[in-house]
Amino acid sequence: MLPVTLVVNGRANRLTLDSRTTLLDAMRNDLGLTGSKKGCDHGQCGACTVLVGGKRTLSCLTLAAMVREPVTTIEGLAGADGTLHPMQQAFIDQDAFQCGYCTPGQILSAVACVDEGHVRDADEIREYMSGNLCRCAAYPHIVAAIEQAARQMQKA
Repeated sequence: MLPVTLVVNGRANRLTLDSRTTLLDAMRNDLGLTGSKKGCDHGQCGACTVLVGGKRTLSCLTLAAMVREPVTTIEGLAGADGTLHPMQQAFIDQDAFQCGYCTPGQILSAVACVDEGHVRDADEIREYMSGNLCRCAAYPHIVAAIEQAARQMQKA
């Protein structure tokens, strides 16, 4: 067991964790943040994607004890006043989810897609987002949502 401080959604959390605890398990089990999903638990589906230091990260493959930068989860993406992030609103506007299981990881990857400048065209968006799987096949709507949100995010 070791002491770990995780800054998640702007809040410092002091935990004592087994050194093998993943970031995903620490968030879900110790912090009660269940938005990030445990899909495949092998880093192949993207359902567990969060932002660590602004970069998309597969939390099921990341040891919590190794995280030194701030973590943003789907719960922390909206504004402090509850205003949805442009990407969250675009996913609603474009009906970019069906069952919703993959949606938190899709949204956080989509934010990184825009922030890293991978939105020149639909093909580039699809390539960047290829690590996030959607079993409901909402891919055309996800691309449309990213295109919509990119316009708003790039203005800000």
